[in-house]
Amino acid sequence: MTDEFLNEPRGPEPWRTESKTARLVLADGSVIEGRGLGAPGRAVGELCFNTAMTGYQEILTDPSYADQIITFTFPHIGNVGANEEDMETTNMANALAVRGCVLRADVTQPSNYRSETHLDNWLKERNIVAISGVDTRALTALIRESGMPNAVIAHDETGEFDLDDLKREAREWSGIEGADLAAAVTCQANYAWDETSWRWGEGYGVRGKSEFKVVAIDYGAKRNILRCLADVGCDITIVPAATTADEIMGLEPDGVFLSNGPGDPAATGEYAVPAIRKIVETGIPVFGICLGHQLLALALGARTRKMAQGHHGANHPVKDHTTGKVEVTSMNHGFTVDRDSLPDNVEETHVSLFDGTNCGLRLKDKPVFSVQHHPEASPGPRDSHYLFERFAQMMRDAKQ
Repeated sequence: MTDEFLNEPRGPEPWRTESKTARLVLADGSVIEGRGLGAPGRAVGELCFNTAMTGYQEILTDPSYADQIITFTFPHIGNVGANEEDMETTNMANALAVRGCVLRADVTQPSNYRSETHLDNWLKERNIVAISGVDTRALTALIRESGMPNAVIAHDETGEFDLDDLKREAREWSGIEGADLAAAVTCQANYAWDETSWRWGEGYGVRGKSEFKVVAIDYGAKRNILRCLADVGCDITIVPAATTADEIMGLEPDGVFLSNGPGDPAATGEYAVPAIRKIVETGIPVFGICLGHQLLALALGARTRKMAQGHHGANHPVKDHTTGKVEVTSMNHGFTVDRDSLPDNVEETHVSLFDGTNCGLRLKDKPVFSVQHHPEASPGPRDSHYLFERFAQMMRDAKQ
């Protein structure tokens, strides 16, 4: 695909200006011009696209996007501003995981009662490099056809760039395959969580009496997952990704949760899989989401593989074979579990209706299950929240 096609306007755009202060440079040498916003500087990462029409702040603070540059297919990004409530990362001590973002339209002044700041300011404060004025439809088509390329995003108010250097950096970057990124976004020490879900006019709540003691292994956990666990009565202790099985079981949990996170599950699995396998052998209830799902699959003897374009969006239909229902789900993953590698004692429970890839599994003889999608998100709006109740019931049954 040519640079001219990627930069070609698709219709009247009165917001466009001629100030080209940013570049998006792909590993194949393609150079895309646009207007810079957010932090000045440059960042290298894997270029993906996200089809969600809402929740851009949650997306930009999701640790699962470590080492990625997000192309938003929805053009009106920034129109509701940004605030402190919609952050998803739990580890504010580390820099946000996302490397940059690509937008179609310029960011307008926010119009929303919850807005606290302009998205441009919010991006600057978090050192996220961004570019607008890009034909994101053409860029998305390129990713769909050729896969997620490595790329460099650069923003300089002078409009002067060393394109040869940017091309070299994009071309030589090692990429996400084979990378353990959970180690970069996990917490550094154990901590407790008791915040519950947001309610209109009330904000976030605090869990009252707990029914279960849960240890959540943090591979890049999102806040709303932890809130949903608290909603069903879980007293939650979050532990770092490399915590051993003996250390986890020493906390005497009623259940263990395997969080979402970034990177190649096979790389993170070098230390995570032995711990997960030992936890599963105890017979304690286990629930995994996203990377946690993939790591559980590896621990049970299955394989994972890199996807060409991944699944990133809030409109993904998934069928639950255990109920026969179809859920509208949120997804964010670039690797998938190879269903053909699932051992005989593992049942596939969920499947993507977009491409038929695996989206869930459970052990036939133990209270262990996981899903690829994000049930804490609300695209359906709450089609998948039952999974947290399912985990709670498993722990309730195990205690009897």
